[in-house]
Amino acid sequence: MTDAPATDAPGARPEAAQSARALFTERFDAVPLGTWSAPGRVNLIGEHTDYNDGFVLPFAIQHRTHVALGTRADGVIRVASTFADDTVEVPLAELNALFPDGRETVAEWARYPLGVAWALQRAAGRDPVTLVGVDLAFASDVPVGAGLSSSAAIEGATASALAAIWGIDLDRTALARVGRTAENEAVGAPTGIMDQMASMLGRADAAIFLDCRSLEAEVIDLGFADAGLELVVIDTGVSHSHATGGYGERRAACERGAEAMGASALRDVSVADLERAQELLDDVTFRRVRHVVTENQRVIDTVAALAAEGPASVGPLLVASHASMRDDFEISVPELDTAVEAALAAGAIGARMTGGGFGGAAIALVARDGVGAVTDAVTAAFTDAGFAAPTIFTVAPSAGAARD
Repeated sequence: MTDAPATDAPGARPEAAQSARALFTERFDAVPLGTWSAPGRVNLIGEHTDYNDGFVLPFAIQHRTHVALGTRADGVIRVASTFADDTVEVPLAELNALFPDGRETVAEWARYPLGVAWALQRAAGRDPVTLVGVDLAFASDVPVGAGLSSSAAIEGATASALAAIWGIDLDRTALARVGRTAENEAVGAPTGIMDQMASMLGRADAAIFLDCRSLEAEVIDLGFADAGLELVVIDTGVSHSHATGGYGERRAACERGAEAMGASALRDVSVADLERAQELLDDVTFRRVRHVVTENQRVIDTVAALAAEGPASVGPLLVASHASMRDDFEISVPELDTAVEAALAAGAIGARMTGGGFGGAAIALVARDGVGAVTDAVTAAFTDAGFAAPTIFTVAPSAGAARD
């Protein structure tokens, strides 16, 4: 695994960075010391395996969240965002009283950066009275609600900026853990660590093969450009929330299944064990377990296929992943199924929903000269089904968190 920081942010879009600086000046009547940014991510394959100690294969994308930062002399942290009208202000010394038990008293959007500040000082063993106060202003071009992990982008940008200004020497894996702590405890979303690791460790033209138990990571060349392929994102516009409902229920089912199988996590259950699992578990829990177990194997098979045969060979694994999430994990929605089916019918090499589910986005691996046909076919299918028009765009594997 590598924790070496990226030296720049080649995927960064100057408009979002400029928006963060402009908001800083507007809200705080000052000039920021600098801006930091972190990317969203697309998960090529490996869904709901991360919190089961399994394997994932995400990559950072060019869409990023930027934060402009300035210091204050009064030990207060203030946060502002282009997505919110309010500015939230909390003394650093009071963060321990807010999180996790008092989080409901804070606007949900502000729990992400404030939660990172809380988790970072705790991880570093720093007394808040020794830390300089900060003003933070956020702007982003990571689509919210599309399953591209806008939350991890906020966390990565905040953690990188605060660690730099507070002189906290934590490596990128430790900063990813800080982000996960913030999301789990300050926000209350029971997610794993995949998103934060992808946002911190991303590399251009590569994915991160991540073991979510050991946090060992390997950079895997994707080779999309050389193969003439594009990764198309189809944002259905159906919003979702990890902090409520089905996500937590799926996680609880996985924990029940692992316990019944005598395993510490579903990572330790193999495809060969599924016959026994079916005998021990009720139908719903079994299907949840079967998705995770087979999805872990698909991640491993995808890494092997990329190395041996190149990216054009992974299409059937993407299709099988979607079927598993649709039928066994039951986290797809009609818009996602329509996107996948239409993309495949129009010639996509492979397609599947990506992210936590219950909305968000699908991805399709498409020959470069076929992007237009896939876009047209998906748009037409949504119109025929009476769905709102999707937002369709390509993404490129990009660098992780960095100072702009």
